[in-house]
Amino acid sequence: MYRIMLLLAASLVAGCQAPLPKADPQMAWVDFSTPFPNDRLLLAERLDKQRLRDGRFFQVTPGSHELVVRFDYEVTGGGGMSMMGGTTVRTCYLTLNYAHFSAGQRYVLEGRSMAMTPEAHLYNAKREIVAQVSDYYCLM
Repeated sequence: MYRIMLLLAASLVAGCQAPLPKADPQMAWVDFSTPFPNDRLLLAERLDKQRLRDGRFFQVTPGSHELVVRFDYEVTGGGGMSMMGGTTVRTCYLTLNYAHFSAGQRYVLEGRSMAMTPEAHLYNAKREIVAQVSDYYCLM
């Protein structure tokens, strides 16, 4: 049993470290960033209502798309969040719509938490905000 669990853990870690595919020059590429220490995870969940297999990035055709990401971040306890006032991880799903993805361009989707409110901005290569989250819901 121990060997099976060890093998499963090793294969999971290896899968997470697989190299990213090459960017297709006919498509737009979206990387992720979480600049604050309490922001734990930003993963691609859905592209145009279709679930994705690899949550580390989006690669989209030019034009309009709806991106849904999973965003996990820590919130400090208090106000009923935690009995001892510690931290709790909050999981949110953020929806972003952008109509002008361009082939060959790289974008960065930056998620950040502002207290109990998650937010995300989509930046172009010039570091200009081109879109922001239009909708979100959180579990907890």
